[in-house]
Amino acid sequence: MKARSRPRRAPAARAARRPVVSALLALLAATACVGGGSQGPRPGAPGVGDPLFPRLGNDGYHVRHYGLTLDYDPGTHRLAATAVISARATQDLSSFNLDLKGLTVRAARVDGKPARTRRAGAELTVRPSAPLRKDAAFETVVEYDGRPEEITDADGSIEGWVRSESDDGVAALGEPAGSTAWFPGNHHPSDKAAYDITVTVPDGYTAVATGELTRTERRPGGRTAFVWHSAEPLASYLATVAVGRFTVATGRMPSGLPYYVAAAPEEAAAVPDMVKLLPEVVAWESGLFGPYPFSSTGGIVDHNARVGYALETQPKPYYQGTPGDTTVVHELAHQWFGNAVTPSTWRDIWLNEGFATYAEWLWEEKRGGRTTREIFTDYYDGEDPNSKGPGGRTIWDFPPDAPTPRHLTEPPVYGRGAMVLQKLREAVGDREFFGILRAWVREHRYGNADTKAFVRLCESRTGRDLSGLFDTWLHQKGKPRPAAGKAAAGTAAGLQ
Repeated sequence: MKARSRPRRAPAARAARRPVVSALLALLAATACVGGGSQGPRPGAPGVGDPLFPRLGNDGYHVRHYGLTLDYDPGTHRLAATAVISARATQDLSSFNLDLKGLTVRAARVDGKPARTRRAGAELTVRPSAPLRKDAAFETVVEYDGRPEEITDADGSIEGWVRSESDDGVAALGEPAGSTAWFPGNHHPSDKAAYDITVTVPDGYTAVATGELTRTERRPGGRTAFVWHSAEPLASYLATVAVGRFTVATGRMPSGLPYYVAAAPEEAAAVPDMVKLLPEVVAWESGLFGPYPFSSTGGIVDHNARVGYALETQPKPYYQGTPGDTTVVHELAHQWFGNAVTPSTWRDIWLNEGFATYAEWLWEEKRGGRTTREIFTDYYDGEDPNSKGPGGRTIWDFPPDAPTPRHLTEPPVYGRGAMVLQKLREAVGDREFFGILRAWVREHRYGNADTKAFVRLCESRTGRDLSGLFDTWLHQKGKPRPAAGKAAAGTAAGLQ
């Protein structure tokens, strides 16, 4: 069809409309400028875009504190819980997401008012009764229950709410996403928060959790509540709860640092050895890495061969069975590297595992075994058993800073990550090297940092261009060519 022709307006009519149009355009422009061009409240993103786990965590807010009240029955494995999440909005929010896998949400409130919720996989979308303004502090309460799940990681290991092989016990293990199995939250390492966790269990059981035990309370029906407090912030994967008929030892080290050690009945013999070893390791690592960063230390010794790993839960590492001293050294080193300073993304996990593995090398050197240079050589030549992984995989399969979800905990991250540090130590000398490690913790304590920040620190402190070293040992694919390198100027033991 042809368009109909329109009668022409007189010039005077057009001129009369100009002020009205100009006013309308000005009003629209002013509206667009409010909030720096904001188009009004919008949903927070369901994921922070982590390079390995893009859907993990949530955008649009930052959590300051979790208050978790958990009532757990080991006989039925049922959990009834309330999470109180104190946060600050980082944008105008019409809704926001929490990560929660399984379990049934019974009610949700935001700032005391009922909120609508929607579930989609591990995403819990919360829509408050009114939008939240940017920079506003707000409190979300979620009531939920059910049987928490075990989660199988991409690498085949288990995490989540893991049942023990001992007396209906359980341990909550979180790396990288297991914490989503037992409480709703922003479960990415970049969002660290303080915690208060109260766990009620039947008499005869002990509930251990993150932080320090502040009190126990008798509850009706033959139950006891264990109240734990962590003032220092932590990433959610480092939070834990463990329930069992534990043997418990508490006290203070010569330095005054409190410790709490809990062991499953089958592992009770480990307690005296742990109590003896902890002060030595903490004092030694404090001399190398700087002051111990938390208010207490200790360990949880489970009886669960199915787990197959230890985990640096803050500030009391989890051990699946009685640990050797090297394992204790590794997990306690994480209190500095991984816990006090947490990677910005999961791709930076070598900053956890490479550093803790290098602490093992230093411990062997301290105990009169191989020097760190000799261990490096054994890794390079493939003579150290830890340079190989299951299925014939080796430290050369990929660079330490380029893991995949399936290979997050494989030899390149641990062993070759430690090799990076040995090459750095040889390049800059002991004084600068250990100064870098202490400065790393001091400058990023209780926060997050990435590989680029570590390289910048190394170069700024030494005044040297270290790009060649990091390109070869941290970023390069395949096995670097052998190169002569001068031995480190001294031993770690000599620094004490």
